[in-house]
Amino acid sequence: MKTEIKTNYNYQEVIYWLEQKGIELYGNQFKIIDTDYPIVYKLIAYFLKDEPTCFQYGINVNKGILLTGPIGCGKTSLMTLMKHLASIGNKFSVKPCRDISFEFIQDGYQIIHKYSIGQLYQSEPRTYCFDDLGTENNLKYFGNECNVMAEILLSRYDLFISKKLLTHITTNLSATEIEKHYGNRVRSRLREMVNLIAFEKTAQDKR
Repeated sequence: MKTEIKTNYNYQEVIYWLEQKGIELYGNQFKIIDTDYPIVYKLIAYFLKDEPTCFQYGINVNKGILLTGPIGCGKTSLMTLMKHLASIGNKFSVKPCRDISFEFIQDGYQIIHKYSIGQLYQSEPRTYCFDDLGTENNLKYFGNECNVMAEILLSRYDLFISKKLLTHITTNLSATEIEKHYGNRVRSRLREMVNLIAFEKTAQDKR
């Protein structure tokens, strides 16, 4: 299913380039399948800052990306590839939420600062893609329970408002499940912070 879009970029060539990059990273079996093109086109438009195409798709380039879909549909590998497409000013790091939760167990509340306002002596907060939101657990640090990712996302919302800091997320949670895990406040902040790009529930498991 190939979507027709009017653009100055050759999206077919970009997809070919991404596939080559994917083969480098993930091996010869890597392929972007035709049924994923509508999703991939949206991501390409966003990361190339192809504003006319983003406008056609209803994507706001001043917000981040929330990429949702079933387990195994390729969200993480796609966002990892998009790192190579993003311009210098829009570079980001992909960080698994489970890793952040383990760091929190070890280092405590400074981890919330690390992934929101930035580490001490680091000049600017960084753009992250928080990978697999929902796989981490509420954690206790010295007996105090903390929903680490909720705190990080709320802090990053303040920076989104004050400094236009972008946040990207991958998750297999639905909007309702996000609200259940992180609360209504996080869900409503995310609406303001990110563009939702969603795989179909029937998307192929590529593992």
